[in-house]
Amino acid sequence: MASNRVEDISYASTPDGNTEITIKLASPPTAPRAFATESPPRIAVDFEDTQNGLVERRVNIGSGAAASVSAVEAGGRTRVVVELFHPATFESRIDGNNLILAVGKGTTAAGKEIAASSGSGLSQPTVSQVDFRRGPNGEGRVIVSFDKDGAGTDMRKEGNKLIVDLFDVTLSNDLPIRLDVTDFATPVQFIETRERAGGARMEIQTGGAIEHMAYQTGNELVTEIAKVTAKDDERKKLGEPVEYNGTPVTFNIQDIPVRSALQLIADVSELNIVVADSVQGNVTLRLVNVPWDQALDIILQAKGLDKRSQGNVVWIAPTAEIAQREQAIEDARIALEDRAELVTEYIPINYGSAEDIAKLLTETALQSAQQQQGADTQKNIEKGFLSKRGSVTFDKRTNTLLVNDTSDKIKELKSLIALLDRPVDQVLIEARIVVANDTFSRELGARFGVSGAYEDHHGNIITSSGTIQGIDQMINRALANRLSGRPSGLPVATAGPNGSGVFGPALANRLNVNLPAAAGAGSFGWSVLAADYILDLELSALQTEGRGEVVASPRVITANQREAVIRQGDEVGYVTLSAASAGDIPIPMVMFKEVLMELKVTPTITQDDRIFLSMNVKKDEIAGFVSTSIGDVPQINKRELNTAVLVDNGQTVVLGGVYEFKTREDLAKVPFLGDLPALGNLFKKKSRKLQRLSC
Repeated sequence: MASNRVEDISYASTPDGNTEITIKLASPPTAPRAFATESPPRIAVDFEDTQNGLVERRVNIGSGAAASVSAVEAGGRTRVVVELFHPATFESRIDGNNLILAVGKGTTAAGKEIAASSGSGLSQPTVSQVDFRRGPNGEGRVIVSFDKDGAGTDMRKEGNKLIVDLFDVTLSNDLPIRLDVTDFATPVQFIETRERAGGARMEIQTGGAIEHMAYQTGNELVTEIAKVTAKDDERKKLGEPVEYNGTPVTFNIQDIPVRSALQLIADVSELNIVVADSVQGNVTLRLVNVPWDQALDIILQAKGLDKRSQGNVVWIAPTAEIAQREQAIEDARIALEDRAELVTEYIPINYGSAEDIAKLLTETALQSAQQQQGADTQKNIEKGFLSKRGSVTFDKRTNTLLVNDTSDKIKELKSLIALLDRPVDQVLIEARIVVANDTFSRELGARFGVSGAYEDHHGNIITSSGTIQGIDQMINRALANRLSGRPSGLPVATAGPNGSGVFGPALANRLNVNLPAAAGAGSFGWSVLAADYILDLELSALQTEGRGEVVASPRVITANQREAVIRQGDEVGYVTLSAASAGDIPIPMVMFKEVLMELKVTPTITQDDRIFLSMNVKKDEIAGFVSTSIGDVPQINKRELNTAVLVDNGQTVVLGGVYEFKTREDLAKVPFLGDLPALGNLFKKKSRKLQRLSC
């Protein structure tokens, strides 16, 4: 036995902002060893040959630099650890049976050790390995190895997880954080080990009903997890064969009293068997290497008997007699409940609705009463979770249940209400709606023309131009020249005797090929003016690129299984005509159309901490307006997604999308001339358009 014991830990704040922690022991302590660490920040004090007598292992402080204090016993030594918000100075002194630890508010971890302390502290054990093995009966064994003994541990069960806290230890650098052991066919699925303030934590994920056991030997901590096996009574209910594990026996007896056969079973099984006086008759048995418990069941079935066990005493009687006795006990219990005193209890409801819970407590009775026939039968039916004489009502203003029933029933109702009346889990859902488009177009074009006119010595006029209007203009000039007495054999467009200028049609009328790129394109023009003709050439090219992205990010928080809707947008007005009856004039009316970005979602949190989402996402936008005789009508692009998906907590999932791809190539050319190599480019126009749209 240790010579000393830690009995209590208390704390107090001093006016200068420091915190004094008082550790009370059963007797004056010897000078313990103390040390401080910066990562994580904490102060540790080791008491040799001392037990931990604290009821609460952890005391929350939250004052100054001290966050909490905890005590752990291992190997006949108790370590008191003060967890800090940040590194701080400390001093300690012994006052009778108390050790007073003064924690400063500074940010340095330098500390003054207790007087007569001979060392700077003990080094922490290190978790060197986490191993897993499968036992011979399918159980899982998690083996944690330390480089030295002295590690403190604490284990608890939370849902489908076993939480193992390791105090004052560090983790090896090469230690795997997560082990997947599903393939071993044991109740253990995953093992996660992480550092935390004051040591490390190991989470063991399990599946199904389990039972666990842990033991520590030296520098190893072994945790064994096995499946819970069904008991014999449960196997009978499920229709499964009962497993017999008794010692094998061999009987070859003829026509002996049943009581004597049961005595033989009692001698083999070492059970205390009590046989009712009504058990009579003889039995003949020939059994070879049959478990004694199976032999007992065979005898009972053959003679119409049954058994009831209490500890190591078994009572055997005819089945009807046991059933009659149990029925009498149940009738007595019901009669006692009918005579029990009724008490009234006021149960406040915190998170739910008292009206809904009151309806839940009586709903089963109402449904059953409708199915029963006869008023007398309805009087005897239990009122849901209440007894036959119980009643429940509610006060909506204070959200309180008013229950009148027996004390035992009220205790059951309180346990049930405590399970139902708890905060509803909440879910934060964030969606990203992305509409992206990418456009590309390229055009190549040319404008080319030869314009000229010539009148030979015979009076023939030869003209060339881009349009009939240009030819007409030059012919008219030639006729004017002829009337003015200009000699033949000269170009029509040259200057005449009267000194007039060179004549040529307008540019639009001089082009034989007019296939330019779109307006705004870059161009290069070239013209040649000869004695009797004009040569015009213009090359144009256009390339455009466009990229656009629309991102909408609706975010909404809602309770479990409650629909949440968030929407944003505009209402676009347009004019329409009301339906007119015979002889009436249609009346213009202004209507509005919603153009919205909307997220509608209903989450359901599953038992394994995943989220099932039923979602409807919509993103509308105005594409343009259609002109009518009574005004413009909006044209709306609609995008909508309606789906359901199961996701993990914090997971991002892509729900879907539409990808559109449009491409177009156009070619305009002059027949024959546009097909000429190289030179044909002067007689054609090329355009290419590419458009991508994804949402």
